[in-house]
Amino acid sequence: MSLKSLAVLFVAFSLFSCSEEKEIEKNPNVIYILADDLGYGDVGCYGQELIKTPNIDKLAADGMLFTDHYAGSSVCAPSRASLMTGKHIGHSYVRGNYEKGPLGFGACLELRDQDFTLGELLKKADYQTSIIGKWGLGMDATTGEPIKQGFDYSYGYLNQGHAHNQFPEYLFENGNRIAIEENEEGKMGGFSNDLFTKRAIKYLDNETSEKPFFLYMAYTTPHAELVLPASETFDKYAETVDDKAFVNAAGKSSSDGNKWAYRSTETPLAAYAAQISHLDSCVGVLVNKIKELGLEDNTIIMFSSDNGPHREGGANPSYFKSSGEFRGVKRDLYEGGIRVPFIVKWPGKVEKGSISNHTSAFWDLMPTLADITNQDLAGSETDGLSFLPTLTNNTQKEHDYLYWEFHENPSSDQAVRKGKWKAVRHDYKGEMELYDLEKDRGEMNDVASENPEIVKEMTALLDNTRTPSEIWPLKSLK
Repeated sequence: MSLKSLAVLFVAFSLFSCSEEKEIEKNPNVIYILADDLGYGDVGCYGQELIKTPNIDKLAADGMLFTDHYAGSSVCAPSRASLMTGKHIGHSYVRGNYEKGPLGFGACLELRDQDFTLGELLKKADYQTSIIGKWGLGMDATTGEPIKQGFDYSYGYLNQGHAHNQFPEYLFENGNRIAIEENEEGKMGGFSNDLFTKRAIKYLDNETSEKPFFLYMAYTTPHAELVLPASETFDKYAETVDDKAFVNAAGKSSSDGNKWAYRSTETPLAAYAAQISHLDSCVGVLVNKIKELGLEDNTIIMFSSDNGPHREGGANPSYFKSSGEFRGVKRDLYEGGIRVPFIVKWPGKVEKGSISNHTSAFWDLMPTLADITNQDLAGSETDGLSFLPTLTNNTQKEHDYLYWEFHENPSSDQAVRKGKWKAVRHDYKGEMELYDLEKDRGEMNDVASENPEIVKEMTALLDNTRTPSEIWPLKSLK
């Protein structure tokens, strides 16, 4: 072979190697951490003064904090469905916490074969995928179980009713029911957060694949029940908060997770605060493990919550100002029910200590990860917009509007945000409330009567945005 031919081969090999290195940079590991019923104002970097969250605050200091990020819904299952499928609740198949079956609340309404998920998206990009924690979108042996929705590994609760018990007698691993011996016969030896974090560390330690990984960590706190292991942190909160006992109205708790599963507790507010601080410590463990493994520079860590703060099991969101400056809590379509914390750390890509007021939502995660992994979503239905330009300080396209609906009240609630305007309707045949979020972030001043043209525009969106659903028809009391 001539020297000229060898030179050509060398250049070609060099270009190929550079291309491969560039491709590795484009495919970072992704850890998405989801809290359960954590309010916008429940963490320090969003204004919380009583509850300590140093690790989450550090995550924000090392990355980007979003001020205008929204959950998929104001309750668990539809919010998680929106996150997984990239669709807002008016287009999603799962639009509420609909459950029936043998396990307390039982088998949730599962995702279908035709539902394209984040797991499947990242499998296409050659990722190892895992879900640890609360899934809520399909029981074992259904089309919705994680292994049939793009996840190589799963461990935790499969439906949200079962997840009402923080010390479960069993969990599911890859669809198989496994006993948690330390919690059998009412014992409280294995707290859900600890079980999940230990399993995640084991997963990361055993991750020997050359492929990047996607780890979806879906914790179950601070959702009721408001109990957790004894700790100095809990003792400190118990000494400082003005608490009132919660008594389980049904008497004995059930570990199968029926609606009365919340254990009675003398100190629900202290437990709520301690659960959040415990969650914060779990975030710290995960962040430190990624550093220990030398993966920090090529790992994106995201943190959020599935909806606003709850009032169950003795919780009192007003005590901690859990909704921040916003009106409403879980099950409300006011800002306090759907606006949630969102933090992204991505070393070398996201500016440290940055703050974004870009309006984004759960259904944006799919197009964002598609953008990051250079995948084309053509042919896949999504309501989302990639927020990768925001993360990398480039020109960002904005949503025309965001939409929500809620079905657990006697009549169906709807809401839409378009720019600074937010419309809320508690009955689809009723009057619409209108708020100017630039002047009235707390949604206290209904200005519908003063803005008839805006009302007309927002009414059209509320009337025409959703697709019909036999399972989730709009209900009216009129």
